[in-house]
Amino acid sequence: MVDREKVLAVLRRRFPGAPVTQTAAAANAIVGLDDEWQEVDCTDLRDLVERLRNGHEFRLLERVPR
Repeated sequence: MVDREKVLAVLRRRFPGAPVTQTAAAANAIVGLDDEWQEVDCTDLRDLVERLRNGHEFRLLERVPR
């Protein structure tokens, strides 16, 4: 189980200028992820499109280069 306070601490350090309400909402969303979600390691866009057509749902995250 993910500790919400630890997630909140990481978010506050990572996004120091973010409003408290946003970091709290983000922590709630992260901690509330259901077991039905899994990380997908796929670079084949055709495969992802096919999965979408078959009813799969995706949430995409992008890491911003620094």
